[in-house]
Amino acid sequence: MRRTYVQLTTDSLEEHMNASRTVRHIAASGLALSLVAAAAACSSDDDSPASVAGADDVTIGIVELNLSNPFFGTLQKATEAAATAKGWKVMKAEAKVPGDSATQVTAIENMINRGVKAIVLDPANPTALVPVVKQARDKGILVVTVNATLTPIDAADATFATDNTAAGRLIGQWAKASVPANPRIAMLDFDLSDGPAGGRHNGFLEGFGIKDGDPQIAGAALTKGTIETGQAAMENLLSAHPDINTVYTINEPVAAGAYTALKAKGLDGKATTVSVDGACSGVQDVKDGIIGATAMQFPSKMGEMAVAAAEAFISGGTKPQSGLTDSGTVLITDKPVAGLESQTSEWGLQNCWGEK
Repeated sequence: MRRTYVQLTTDSLEEHMNASRTVRHIAASGLALSLVAAAAACSSDDDSPASVAGADDVTIGIVELNLSNPFFGTLQKATEAAATAKGWKVMKAEAKVPGDSATQVTAIENMINRGVKAIVLDPANPTALVPVVKQARDKGILVVTVNATLTPIDAADATFATDNTAAGRLIGQWAKASVPANPRIAMLDFDLSDGPAGGRHNGFLEGFGIKDGDPQIAGAALTKGTIETGQAAMENLLSAHPDINTVYTINEPVAAGAYTALKAKGLDGKATTVSVDGACSGVQDVKDGIIGATAMQFPSKMGEMAVAAAEAFISGGTKPQSGLTDSGTVLITDKPVAGLESQTSEWGLQNCWGEK
């Protein structure tokens, strides 16, 4: 019979009490000794959460970022689907806003107390989650991160994510081959202490062949990764630098907002925008000429890889390889350049994530 951990502990206590009464009534008979031994054995087996959970009674935790972002929603759904397909139970939590590590810390503490076997974490901050992740690992819980890494990366057992530096490099190389001879670049970033944001920023610069502070960079602004903040940032940069003709964006919602600002200034079709994500809406923007090229990520694959690692650990104690396992990136553009492998928007629409 499947019972909860608390129920089993209560049953064990009752068996101890019954056994004690039996001993008092029939003294030192062999039957009394057998009952006491049986009660003791039951207590020893059932007091451990690990022994209670069988193959069909596993719970894992999924801790995501704010699910209003379709990327994080897709990642969570894929992770949950892969876990429930194995008959596992799932505890879920999400950050309330970007950077909300406090909610994630509380969620992981609750998961530790509930005796989960593994945690799939998309960290809101690369360092703030490290202490609570150590607590979980010290309890024998596997912790893998998806989409983003901790600092240091081996603070988690493994990471399954896009190689964001490689993704940024792809769109930087494409932009270098596609924009005018005298580029004036706008950098629309997210908090650069964030792993994906920093990786994409640095990769774009590397692919374009420049460094921070290069005179080809007209200006830079931090966004919150949304359409609204992308539009506002682009409007401000255009006011100071109306000659901008190349726009790097941290993600496709920011690219959509930037396009609105560019169009209002009559610069749609005159400025080239690149981005990272591969959402169906973003790929459609590539097809419609709003985005010149985007680097497609595969969030569902990240979640599936994380659950496969959890299964190997739970079933056989095998831990995944430490460090980053790249879940893949594909350049999507309808204006390919020589020497740079890419796929068309039609291919992208067949392989994208999110609502079409």
